[in-house]
Formats: sequence, C-alpha cells, structure tokens
Amino acid sequence: MKDEKHYVIRSGWLRASILGANDGILSTASIIIGVAAASDFREPIVLAGVAGLVAGALSMAAGEYVSVSSQSDIETADLQREMRELKETPEAELHELAKIYENRGLDKNLSLQVAEQLTAHDALGAHARDELGINYITQAKPLQAAFASGAAFVFGGILPVLVALAASVKQMVYLQYVFALLFLIILGTVAAKAGGSNIKNAILRITFWGTIAMGITALIGYLFGVSVG
Repeated sequence: MKDEKHYVIRSGWLRASILGANDGILSTASIIIGVAAASDFREPIVLAGVAGLVAGALSMAAGEYVSVSSQSDIETADLQREMRELKETPEAELHELAKIYENRGLDKNLSLQVAEQLTAHDALGAHARDELGINYITQAKPLQAAFASGAAFVFGGILPVLVALAASVKQMVYLQYVFALLFLIILGTVAAKAGGSNIKNAILRITFWGTIAMGITALIGYLFGVSVG
C-alpha cells in the first residue's frame, strides 16, 4: 500500500515559517515605505529597513519561543497530572478512556476492551492522545518554532531591503509596494502548495491585508511630511 500524504504533520514549522516570512516582507516593506514617503534620501530609508529587519527577526524568534514554550509548559503540566491520576485512580482512568471511545461510536463492551488494551500497551500515551489531544504531530516545539520564524523573517525582510538599495528614491514607495505584493503572492502560492490549501484564497488574503498595512504606513509618512536626511 502507498503511504498517504498528510499536510498536518507540517503544521508546526510551516505555520512559524510562513508567519515569519510574511511578517518579514510586510513589516520591513511597510517601514521602508513609511520612511520613503517622508524622505528624499536613500540612506535613512535603507537604515530603517535594516533596523526593522534585525529588530523584527529577533522579536519574532523570541516571541515565538516564549509563546510555544508556554504551550509546552501547559502540555507538560497536563501530562504530569495525568501520570498522577493513572497511579492513584487507575480504574477511574480506564473507564474515562473507555467512555471517550464510546462517545466516538464504539459500543460499551468494545470501548472497554480497546481502553484495556491501550492502557496495557501505553496508558499515558493513550490518555495524552485521546483525552488531552497531545501527540507527536501537534506537540509544542519551542526551539523549532523560534528558529523557523526568525530565519523566515530574515529571508522575507531582506527582499524589501534589496529593493531599497536598487530602486529609484523618487519611485521608492511605488516600487516597494509592487515588489512586496509580488513577494507576498509568491509566498502565498508556496504556502498554499506546501499546506495543500487553496492557492487563490491564500493569494487574495495575503495581498489584501498587505495592501492595507503598506497603505497605512505610506499615509502616515505623507501626513508627517518630514524630510529625513
């Protein structure tokens, strides 16, 4: 038999990577657009982009690590509590597991048989998976999420910086917007294919919110109208 291809196994690192790359493109381009709207000089524009890139990557990695670590702490606490309950009230835990299978559609006798066999094989694993919803696919991995998010932010954020180095200062705002949208469309397509989701919806979603973010920062730059140099 041919193994089935499941996309959910990629959910942890893929979510962090897509979020990081998307934020890298969008936030860095938005910063550059905001400064470019108020400046006639390339140096402050590039400096703002690089500063935003470095700060954003570190913030993204740290934030992802703290967030996923909190999830990991919750999972660990639940597993420790489940271990205590399995030692102190094994019979109650057995019937609790059987009830879960019964609620899923098995008859009462079969539910108890399944619960007994799974308990004999790996009691904690059965409760972690079927009672708590914790398994190797969805289990929190802080370091993986932090690295994927931070590295993806750098990858995404460096693209607008390269545009800022090469583009005409007078056309910087428009060129940043066009190239950022292009980068976001490519990212949306790659993300949709990697996750097995609808490409059109991914592109529409990412370009819509990207346009709003960059439009607001450009407006702020024009409203201040301060020449930075």
